[in-house]
Amino acid sequence: MMGILDLPFIAAVRRNHAVEHATMHLLAARLPYLNAVARTAPDGFYVYGRVPTQTLADTAAEALGRLQSGETELAIHPRCGTNLVVAGFLAGLAAFLAMSRSKSRLSNLPRMLLAAMMGVIVAQPLGLVVQERLTTSNDVASLTIGGVTCQLVGPFTVHKVELQNWG
Repeated sequence: MMGILDLPFIAAVRRNHAVEHATMHLLAARLPYLNAVARTAPDGFYVYGRVPTQTLADTAAEALGRLQSGETELAIHPRCGTNLVVAGFLAGLAAFLAMSRSKSRLSNLPRMLLAAMMGVIVAQPLGLVVQERLTTSNDVASLTIGGVTCQLVGPFTVHKVELQNWG
C-alpha cells in the first residue's frame, strides 16, 4: 500500500531535500564564511547567495555521489526549516497547554514562557528525527544533476540545481 510519503511529488521533494542538505553541508566546509540559504523544489533546489556557479555544481555533484555511496548523515541539516517548524509548533502547543483559565493572562505568562522554552529544547533533537523520517529521503540512487544555472535578481544571486530522476 502506498503511503503519502510515497506519492511521486512528495517523494521527489524529499529526495531533493536530502541532496540540498548534503550540498549545503559540503559548501559550508568549502566556503566557511558563506552566507547562503537553500530551498527545495520538486525538480531540484535553489541556493540564494554569492556562490561561484562552478563551485556549486561541483559540490552538488559530490554531495549526490556521497549520498549515493551511503553517507546518509549528510541528508540531515541542523539549520533546516523543518527544525524551525517543529520548534514553533511545540513552543506554541506547550504555551497553550500551560495556560490556566482560572488566572489572569499576566499570571499565566511565566508558566507559558517556561513551557514554550521547554518545547523549543525538546524540538532540537525532534526536528532532526522529523527530517530523517519525514522531510528527507535517502532514496537518491536514480538521481543525477541535470544542470546548475545562475540568475541575478537585483542584488541577489540565485542558483538553480536541477535534479533528474531516472528511476
